[in-house]
Amino acid sequence: MDIKKKIIISGQKVHDVGYRPYLLGIAESIGVEMFFVDNIFSDEKQVVYVLINSSRENVDSFIEIASSKFPEKSIVEKVEVEEYKGNVMKIESFYRYLTAMQLSKIANYGGKLLDKQDKMLDKQDFHIEVTRNGFNDLKDEMTEIKDEIKGTRDEIKGTRDEIKGTRDEIKYELQGMRSDMNAGFAGIKKEIHMQRDDFKEVFMKEVEGLHNEINEIRATLARIQHGQEA
Repeated sequence: MDIKKKIIISGQKVHDVGYRPYLLGIAESIGVEMFFVDNIFSDEKQVVYVLINSSRENVDSFIEIASSKFPEKSIVEKVEVEEYKGNVMKIESFYRYLTAMQLSKIANYGGKLLDKQDKMLDKQDFHIEVTRNGFNDLKDEMTEIKDEIKGTRDEIKGTRDEIKGTRDEIKYELQGMRSDMNAGFAGIKKEIHMQRDDFKEVFMKEVEGLHNEINEIRATLARIQHGQEA
């Protein structure tokens, strides 16, 4: 005699761990004829509920396995079994249903991936544009800095030329002052020579005059002496 049961599996992580294919595999392995499983939320908790219709032996075997073995990465907190009196679809129909649901999930996931890819491409384009604008701004700044450096270099060159011109002017002025000093020294030397020659001439005249006076005094003394002897 066939029996019907409803199995409620709840826990922190029972969705998106392959629970439905896992339970379908168990049901097929023990020969269950009528079967259905789906994911739901109950009081904001993840729940997997199972409907099964088969012989008592098959149902007991399924419950025993489902209560003790769980999919990898699942976190199961509780497995409850209740009586069920509704209809249960054939396991072949559920297989087609699950396949359709998985294909729909894959399509939905693929669409999300495409949307994410588009967003990533848009973000990449944005970053490329920002990078390009930043590069252009940096290029403009570098051009401005280059122009400033060129202007500073021109100013330095102009200052250097001014310094060179001032140095040349000072050099010419020093040369002129040296020439003037040489000319002045030559004039002073000439004047000294002239004054010395004049002084020598005057001195010689004075000496000659004194010499003449001495000679006259000597002659006078000689006459006086000669008159006394006579």
